[in-house]
Amino acid sequence: MTRSPFSETAAAVQHQRRRLRGGRRWLGVALVCVVMLGLLGLTAVRRDAASLLQPESWLELLTWFGCVVGVVVPLVGVYSVMVDFVFWEGWMHGLPDPSRLFATGAEAAGQHHHYVVYLDGIHQSEESHPPRVSDFLGCLEESITDDTILVKGIEAYTITNTGLRSTTFAGWFWQRLFALQEHHPNGLIRFICAFCVQANNVIKVGISSDRRYGPVMNYELALKIARRLDSIGFRPQHASRIVLVGYSGGGEMAIGTAEILQQLCRVRVQVITVCGVFSGNGALESVNDVAMVLGSRDPVAALGRIAYPGRLPLLPLSNWNRWQRHHSLQRYTIEGMSHNGSSGPFSTAYRGAVVEAICRELERSALIPPLTTPR
Repeated sequence: MTRSPFSETAAAVQHQRRRLRGGRRWLGVALVCVVMLGLLGLTAVRRDAASLLQPESWLELLTWFGCVVGVVVPLVGVYSVMVDFVFWEGWMHGLPDPSRLFATGAEAAGQHHHYVVYLDGIHQSEESHPPRVSDFLGCLEESITDDTILVKGIEAYTITNTGLRSTTFAGWFWQRLFALQEHHPNGLIRFICAFCVQANNVIKVGISSDRRYGPVMNYELALKIARRLDSIGFRPQHASRIVLVGYSGGGEMAIGTAEILQQLCRVRVQVITVCGVFSGNGALESVNDVAMVLGSRDPVAALGRIAYPGRLPLLPLSNWNRWQRHHSLQRYTIEGMSHNGSSGPFSTAYRGAVVEAICRELERSALIPPLTTPR
């Protein structure tokens, strides 16, 4: 049977619309990245403005900038995409068998029923957290109940259980980059090196939000979290829930992995985003609890909502809007809080308010019955 000209035209139009939607999504992601990295670079520009007046400084800066734009960023993008599929295809010892997780004969290593897993933002480059984040997590750990354990140090932007410094095939590159970022005398050079690290993580966030490639990376991250939980004594028969707390881009990683992690761990999974930048494209059909801790002066999270139009009410058939029609989204707005820095969620001014909001949500959602699925 031959296809009619009308059907062929309609198919071509649909294909072009899909291409345009994809282009708008990536354009929005790029805009968010440029704004975030531009704000981060203001401090470095001011600090080294005097040194830039020297001709040799200009030459060095232009050389580094050309290398970053023309070589490093494209390589980082290709690496970020390909390493997921290299791992998936078994070139890096393959994916672990999820059926071996949570051995039924093993006993739980404690009396914890609730597991709070923290996923950091795009500034993360290794398993350890910066001092401000560590202080915040320490405050949160002191505030949660005795039957709740806080899981820290998960690198959300690598596949293996290591930071970028120890990644297979590219560890030498990241080690050199971090050395320049920490010790180079020119602040702008240090900023450019930090830009490359954050470019890798921003690309990871973009992949997670993509409906074509995101499920691959989200499954790998969910399996990574499940393996960490297994190592600290998590057992589905003793646990009540897992709570993913994602800051900034970590909110996207949390939403993207929530449903997969729920299937792997066989307990209820909920998500709490803190100044979250996320698309809402993730599969959330079986995830009932999502809460947002927002700052009233957070331009990055607000811009993220515009960059991902699926979260706007103008598109009622998007994953996020369909989920909201059947579930209650909890919002905790903190007046005066911004995205980072001295007025961000990790600052001494707002750290307590963020911890209080998270604990209120944990207490509220603890009354919800546990997941009733076959174990």
